[in-house]
Amino acid sequence: MDSQTPALLDCIERETGAAPAWSVIWLHGLGADANDFVPLVPELLRKHWPAIRFVFPNAPVRAVTINNGVRMRAWYDIVDFDLANRADETGVLETVAQIDALIAREAARGIPASRVILAGFSQGGAVTLAAGLRRSEPLAGLVALSTYLPAVRNAAAALVDGAARQPVFMAHGTQDPVVPLGAGEQSAAWLRQAGFDVDWRQYPMPHSVCAEEIVALGDWFDARFAAG
Repeated sequence: MDSQTPALLDCIERETGAAPAWSVIWLHGLGADANDFVPLVPELLRKHWPAIRFVFPNAPVRAVTINNGVRMRAWYDIVDFDLANRADETGVLETVAQIDALIAREAARGIPASRVILAGFSQGGAVTLAAGLRRSEPLAGLVALSTYLPAVRNAAAALVDGAARQPVFMAHGTQDPVVPLGAGEQSAAWLRQAGFDVDWRQYPMPHSVCAEEIVALGDWFDARFAAG
């Protein structure tokens, strides 16, 4: 392994058929783990879809500042309640490198970036958007649920040529007490201004996922598979 390549994250994998043609890498939220969204797979799946490998990585365990330094699974430290300063940018970039390594592993297993969807909830969704900005080799799509674009003041500098070719699905609860609806709306607006095709949905729910959202996400997946 190259000294610059991060060690691969521990992952749970579920394959929906033999010889998967697509991969979905799904990042959990703060304090959760790789098991969190595994039960979603049968709810999301549709019979006519191609075989998919779902990859659910575990975030590293680290101290989280706003939680009094308690150690938990986190994709980056949260240093402030203010969204503008919330994310530890160094931690975000370290995690982006780890996600890029998982995407490269999928390519080595026969699934190119053009057939990989990167998804995440809350903190995992923030990493998904941060990684998407930096993808010169576009993914099939980005899914960002109940989340925001971290370090938006530096986002324009991070955006690389070709990244905006990645379609984005964003969904948010109107009653979210953790990541305010406005933060998601502002992030979606920024992405649209940067040239991304953003499918934005909002639902009367707190910081969670609802059945209507899963149906809409399934429709969005349909479009990705048809385009691929």
